[in-house]
Amino acid sequence: MAKRAFDLLLSAAGLLLLSPFLLGIALWIKLDSPGPVFFRQERVGRHGRRFLIHKFRTMRHAPHEHGAQITVGADARITRAGQALRRRKLDELPQLIDVLAGTMSLVGPRPEVPRYVALYPAALRDKVLSVRPGITDPASIEFRDESELLARAGDPERVYIEQVMPAKLRRAADYVDRMSIRTDLHLIGLTLRRLLLR
Repeated sequence: MAKRAFDLLLSAAGLLLLSPFLLGIALWIKLDSPGPVFFRQERVGRHGRRFLIHKFRTMRHAPHEHGAQITVGADARITRAGQALRRRKLDELPQLIDVLAGTMSLVGPRPEVPRYVALYPAALRDKVLSVRPGITDPASIEFRDESELLARAGDPERVYIEQVMPAKLRRAADYVDRMSIRTDLHLIGLTLRRLLLR
């Protein structure tokens, strides 16, 4: 209950205070390339319920194209505005809407696409999906340069499934075990510091 109140307060305040900045980003995206401002993708949330996550669109709009579900290095689909937004993780800011709606939390295991959740070991899946997914978590901080890491792999998706995803799941499970408002504040501060020092 306290965590939800914490999420509601900070997400509402964040959307209100950042609204001029968010509108500026939206305009930049529209001027940079044709297509919608937001990118929405199905993810798996708490208790396995699926929802549409919101991000600022960072790739060219191709509704009938089904590309990889992981981004690797300098993906040719990424727009000029998208490169800058991804560098500072600003494309994630619209997820404050998802936090306000109750499908996400400010801090929690990052939500995955159904295809990868289907590969989770049963015990870890139940634990990780027992809480709302978050905008940031320990794995997001540790693997903040994930796309560059995968770009160096001969088979990026295999490396993601066999190495990166299991490591992220372990971090997520550890977060669930020690979850608290104090932990969330620490992770939010650490996330902001890492982004500002990039």
